[in-house]
Amino acid sequence: MRRWVWIGLLASWSVAGARENEFPTPSDLPAADLAKRWLQEDSSVQAALGELAAARAAAGMLAASPNEWTLSYASQRRKYNAADSHTNEWTSQLQRTIRIPGKGVLDRKLGTLGVQIAEAELGDAIHEAARSLLDLWMDWVEAINARSLIGKQLAFAQSNLRAVEVRARIGDAARFEVNVAAGDAADLQRKLADATGAVAKTRARLKLRYSAVPEAPPPLSVPEKIPATEPVWREQILADAHPVLIAELQLQQAQKSRDRARANRIPDPTFGIFTGSEAFRDERIVGVSITVPLPGRYRSQQAAHASASVTSAAAARNRQVQMIEVEIAEAYADAVSGYDAWQLAMQSATRASDNAQLTQRAYTLGEADLQTLLLAQKQSLTMTQAELASRVAALRAHYRLLVDAHRIWRLSDE
Repeated sequence: MRRWVWIGLLASWSVAGARENEFPTPSDLPAADLAKRWLQEDSSVQAALGELAAARAAAGMLAASPNEWTLSYASQRRKYNAADSHTNEWTSQLQRTIRIPGKGVLDRKLGTLGVQIAEAELGDAIHEAARSLLDLWMDWVEAINARSLIGKQLAFAQSNLRAVEVRARIGDAARFEVNVAAGDAADLQRKLADATGAVAKTRARLKLRYSAVPEAPPPLSVPEKIPATEPVWREQILADAHPVLIAELQLQQAQKSRDRARANRIPDPTFGIFTGSEAFRDERIVGVSITVPLPGRYRSQQAAHASASVTSAAAARNRQVQMIEVEIAEAYADAVSGYDAWQLAMQSATRASDNAQLTQRAYTLGEADLQTLLLAQKQSLTMTQAELASRVAALRAHYRLLVDAHRIWRLSDE
C-alpha cells in the first residue's frame, strides 16, 4: 500500500517539477531530488503514510457496513411424562440488520472525508518535514561558515603575533605584548575547536535523520530583497496551507457525523428467516422475523453531541485560519526585517574588517599600540560574526516563506 501511495506522490511531484524553473531551488539548499528523497525517509511522513492506509481501510469498512449475517441454531429435548416418551427438536435462524436508506450514503461520505483528511495530514507531514530539513540544513551551513570565519580570524591573530615578535626582537615591543598576542591567538584556537565541534554536531543531526549527507554544503548565498508584498504571500500560503484544509475537512466530517447521528434516531431493523422441527419431526416450522429497537434518550443525546461538535469544529477552523495568518505575517516581517538587518550588519562588518587591516598595518609601522590592534581585531570578529548570523537569519526567513508557499523542493502538489 505504501509503495503505491509513494508512486502517486512521486507522479504529482513530477508534475510540480515543471513549475520549478519558475521558482528554482536556491543554490545553497539541497537539490529538489535529494530533498524529495530525504522527505520520504522522514519518520513523521512514514507515520502519515500508515495513517492514510488505515483511513482507506476504515473507508472500506464504512462502505461495507458493520452489519453482517448472523446464523443461530438451537436444539432441545422435549419429554412427555404421560407417555413416558421424548422428542428431539431444533430451530435455526439466519438474520441481518439492514441500514435504512440514506445511512449508507452518509457512511460512504464519512469514509471519503476520512481519507481526504489523512491525505491532507500526509501533505502537512511532508511540509513540516521540509521545515525541519530547512532548519537542520541551515544550522549546519551556519556552523560551517562560523568555523571558516574563526579560522580566518585565527590567521589574522597569528599574523599579529608574528608582527609583535618582530617588534620585540628589535626592542620596539615589550615581552608581555608577545604574551598578550599569543594569548589572543590561543583564545581563537579554542573558539575554532568549539566551532569544529558545532559543525560535527549539526552534521550528526542531519545524518541521523537522512542518508547520503554531503561532506560540505554549497557556498552560502547572498540574501535578496523579498519579492512581492505580504498579501501576495498570504494568498499563496493560505491556498496550500494543510492545517487550514484539515480543519475545513474536519468541519465537513463533523457535519456529516451530525447528519448520520440524526439519521440514526430511526433504528435499523433486523430481518431474519428461521426454520425448525418439533413434535417427533411431524411439525416443520418456517417463518420470518423482524426486530426493531425502540429509540430512546441515548439516540437523542448522540444527535445533540454531534451537533455541538459541528459548532466546535467551525470554531477550530476559524481559529486555525487566524493562527496561519498570524504566522504568515510574522514570517513575512522576519524575512523583510532580516534582509534589512543583514545589509546593516554587512556594512558594519566591512568597515570593521577594513579597520582591522589598517590597524595591523599601522602597528607594523609602529603607528599604533597592541591594545588598539587587538581591539580592532575583536571588533572585526564581533561584526563578522554578526554579519554571518544576520545573513543566515535572512536566508532562513526567506527560504521559510518559499517552503510555506510550496515554491521549492517540488512541494506544490503533495
